[in-house]
Amino acid sequence: MRFDIDRYKEIIDTLSRNRSRTLLTGFGIFWGIFMLLVMLGGGNGLKAILSQNFEGFASNAIIVGSNRTSKPYGGFKRDRFWYMDKNDIKAIKTLVPEADIVTMMDADWGGAFAYGENTYSGIIKGLTNEYAGLESPQMMFGRWLNEVDCVQERKVCVIGKRVWSNLFPDGEDPTGLYIKVKNSYFQVIGVDGRNGGININGSPNQSVVIPYQLMDKMNNSGGKFDVICMTAKEGADSEVLQEKVRGLLSRRHSIAPDDKNAMMMLDTQKIFKIVDNLFTGVNILVILVGLGTLLAGAIGVSNIMMVTVKERTTEIGIRRAIGATPKMILSQIITESIGLTILAGMFGILFSVLILWVAGSIVSSMPDFSSGISFQIGFWTGIAMLILLVVLGVLAGLAPALRAMNIKPVDAMRDE
Repeated sequence: MRFDIDRYKEIIDTLSRNRSRTLLTGFGIFWGIFMLLVMLGGGNGLKAILSQNFEGFASNAIIVGSNRTSKPYGGFKRDRFWYMDKNDIKAIKTLVPEADIVTMMDADWGGAFAYGENTYSGIIKGLTNEYAGLESPQMMFGRWLNEVDCVQERKVCVIGKRVWSNLFPDGEDPTGLYIKVKNSYFQVIGVDGRNGGININGSPNQSVVIPYQLMDKMNNSGGKFDVICMTAKEGADSEVLQEKVRGLLSRRHSIAPDDKNAMMMLDTQKIFKIVDNLFTGVNILVILVGLGTLLAGAIGVSNIMMVTVKERTTEIGIRRAIGATPKMILSQIITESIGLTILAGMFGILFSVLILWVAGSIVSSMPDFSSGISFQIGFWTGIAMLILLVVLGVLAGLAPALRAMNIKPVDAMRDE
């Protein structure tokens, strides 16, 4: 297909004679591309935000929490509140082979923290070093709890990002310094930089983590707690694991085997699966809506090209009379159709990229999100859109081009 300056002038003249229809049709293509790319980019950004919330949290984690019983059993009345203990941890590790990491958690909400004149109110969490296998810490300074800290009940702590920014507003490295946690002083051994999305008993950025063994003594809990955190071994069925743990704890604490309310269980595998299915459905919906809008725009392009061919019947007939071949007429009409779709589509692509860049900049500037969140479409997505525009341009111009090819010079002269 050969292009020259005269051909482009003809296209411009044609579009100018049908300015209002051209603008309306071009806007249809522009809006279709814009909506499709903005929705795709927005979906990418939302997925990045959720991925950041899930980042570092084990996808095979199961959280078990104690609750009030709903049925009488074993001589106990209903509405009894029960607590798990360290022997439950040992029993699960011994009798449930599907379990990998098994550890406890204790939490104290409304903890008061202070360093000098700076104060902050957050969450005190009692954890073991094993808990890092469920929520991987992102250390800004220092280190996480180790086994020696827990066994020797050292008065050490790992503080969250927001706790650090409030107690140490100058941004210095706090490791080695002592902060006041309630009425005791703990040495800071690390700062966990996670913002926190999925979390157990409160966000990590508002927490101060101390060894569970020490917290148990501070609260005089007698080795009791109300949350067990564990992961399933690779290839293990999480449903089987949950049923075994439920049965084991029910027997140990005299709970009715069918009392589902007495024990709360959270399976993160199901959460991750639901999120993946959600995004798959959203992407399919976005593509269908976007393609539908583009198809409507392509029909508009086809209609305006039909009008253009009708208005240029005499011109086309004269060109046929002086030697223009059907192939030349075909290429002219299809070139005009492709030019219109690409021109409108390029404006749609550029505008959508600009909007997505602004959205990404705003979200990345928020304190609770990292700077790595992007709402932009990928390079190959942009290439695919250009190819789609060319295909739509060809399809939209095909029917008008075939009509133009069938115009006979004698009929054109008669119409004149």
